[in-house]
Amino acid sequence: MTTSFTYESAASAGSAEAIVRLISPTDLKDQTAQWVQPQIDIALRACHAKGLFKGEQEQAEIIATLGLHSANHIIFVGIGNAVGLAGLRLAGATAAKALKRIKAQTVQLQVPQEVIDGGNGYSAEQASQALTEGLKLAIYDRLPELRNEKQRYEISKLSFVLAGGGAEPSGYAEKWNAGIARGELFAEGVKAARDLTNLAGNRLTPEGLAAYAENMAREYDFDIEVIDEWTAAEQGMGGLLGVGQGSANPPRMIVLHYKGAPDDNETWGLIGKGITFDTGGISLKKAAGMEEMISDMGGAAAVIGALRIVGEIKPAVNIVAVIPTAENMPSDRAFKPGDIITMMNGLKVEVVNTDAEGRLVLGDGLTTAIRRGATKLVDVATLTGAVLSALGIEATGAVTNDESLMEQVKQASEKSGERVWQLPAYPEYKKQLTSDAADLKNSGGRYAGTITGGLFVGAFAEELPWVHLDIAGTAFLDRSRSWEPKGATGVMVRTLAELVTGE
Repeated sequence: MTTSFTYESAASAGSAEAIVRLISPTDLKDQTAQWVQPQIDIALRACHAKGLFKGEQEQAEIIATLGLHSANHIIFVGIGNAVGLAGLRLAGATAAKALKRIKAQTVQLQVPQEVIDGGNGYSAEQASQALTEGLKLAIYDRLPELRNEKQRYEISKLSFVLAGGGAEPSGYAEKWNAGIARGELFAEGVKAARDLTNLAGNRLTPEGLAAYAENMAREYDFDIEVIDEWTAAEQGMGGLLGVGQGSANPPRMIVLHYKGAPDDNETWGLIGKGITFDTGGISLKKAAGMEEMISDMGGAAAVIGALRIVGEIKPAVNIVAVIPTAENMPSDRAFKPGDIITMMNGLKVEVVNTDAEGRLVLGDGLTTAIRRGATKLVDVATLTGAVLSALGIEATGAVTNDESLMEQVKQASEKSGERVWQLPAYPEYKKQLTSDAADLKNSGGRYAGTITGGLFVGAFAEELPWVHLDIAGTAFLDRSRSWEPKGATGVMVRTLAELVTGE
């Protein structure tokens, strides 16, 4: 189904199956306020009087009009009293979930004057982008594989309208529609990452991920290299080959090039961990929950989703995106604890835990990006279970060697609403990676595992500005929340896109 999101004047918007009205607790206290229709307004006040609807965030009240209005349903969505971009995105998600319940196809979303007036700390474009992202991302459903194909619910047409018929600021419609367009692009990038991450391990192998990247490169005219196991051996990618050698599905190093500023010496290096399935290898994981290890390529999906957005926006930046992809499997060929492998940059690593495999492929990934001209590096990976102990599922953990680049990432995450929390990188933590047998070992032990895992990756940054993002707690959820569904979330797609587009 094709969907249409647009801004329209109240006079030209026409009828809709459902009307969504954003409303705050302050609005509900105004006994003279008029929102949609007198009897419907009275019904909402009755809900408020009983404490059923307070206008708070994530609250929605669906009222059937029963012929009192041209729309079949009015949906009142709470926005709270302090409305920022995160609140607008959340309001969009709350509205989407209510619309899914009544399967509305045509929708009019009425935006209060106070939401679009100045002084809120955001522009009209940012407001419409946030609302659009919330709506589009919360509508998304993971499609199960069923004998009888299931169709996703979609809104066929949604019109944003200024509530109350007030006067629009000059040029507001153009700004609003520009934000809608950007929000739709960002949402589509996230949805692509979610679909890719949700693929079963037998549906997505390293070769399959490489084929996906090749198709995307053709679609957006990116240059692409797909390095197979033989070329990887020639280039000395011991980390990638060591992790992948236990599987019948050979590893790949995928490199995508985007040159939007050929005369600029600066090049972003985006590196995404692409372990298409992780058993832990010889250091085998527990059986319970192992099926979720289809998500161990969530970092790769984030980079791919962000590149889809880049391909549409075409910003004036240079990017080299690197996806080291492999399956980590136990077999008679698998690497094992005690092995010593030589990485692409020449460092020798003692393997003490084969389930600490992501940092090995990322090490070769960073070297690959640097040798292809990257001047600043951001890697994204479902790296450690320890990040769940530290931050739960509420934030992505970050480790860096450069505060300036870290600040850029933080600003991008604030725009996207994807929380990032910086962890310390004290020199003392690096001592936990000291090996008696090699230059370093691939695990620093139980304590500060997210930090030491990140610092292992950072050992391959060659003093370039670098930020590591550990999404092990945020990439795959066991329950839905706000605009993120159960299963793959596509986290960091929008943060990376905001980072490199610089808007």
